[in-house]
Amino acid sequence: MATDPDPLQDFCVADLSGRLSVNGYPCQPSAAAGDKFLFSSRATRGGDPMANPNGSNVTELDVNEWPGLNTLGVSMNRVDFAPGGTNPPHIHPRATEIGVMIRGELLLGIIGSLDSGNRYYSKVVRAGETFVIPRGLMHFQFNVGKEPATMVVSFNSQNPGIVFVPLTLFGSSPPIPTPVLVKALRVDAGVVELLKSKFTGGH
Repeated sequence: MATDPDPLQDFCVADLSGRLSVNGYPCQPSAAAGDKFLFSSRATRGGDPMANPNGSNVTELDVNEWPGLNTLGVSMNRVDFAPGGTNPPHIHPRATEIGVMIRGELLLGIIGSLDSGNRYYSKVVRAGETFVIPRGLMHFQFNVGKEPATMVVSFNSQNPGIVFVPLTLFGSSPPIPTPVLVKALRVDAGVVELLKSKFTGGH
């Protein structure tokens, strides 16, 4: 129950036009799949980290971008950071994450659950160093170096999911009622409305 269900065949290349079921997408016929599903060059070059306000860019390699992952219980991302860029606090609800730094240096922070007293764990990770983030724990990365940084991460799910904490709280659709956030965050309504204005529309 802790990972994606086990596959029942060697390969099940996703038919992305099919309906998603419990164990993934339906399979393409073997003859139609060829062998290209085993390989991907998508992560060769990352995207522009300045294309969003966070100063980071995620190149996803989940089942929707790499159909050969269907039913295999794995996926990966490449994340590129501009100097000062961040991958904001977020959670992967369906996967543990393991990663390796390719270049640069990132402050990596992990926040434990209430069981740990919300303990904050952090380390500056550099090229060649690895890290692991347990499933469901909030975490972030922040480029503390003067040069661009790149990491590659893998997940034990073909679709790990992501919950960005700021966007979820202040940019949900429909919005979380302001009185709820006022009470939960112990700030006045003006602060909540200001934060909502920053995340409306997913920006």
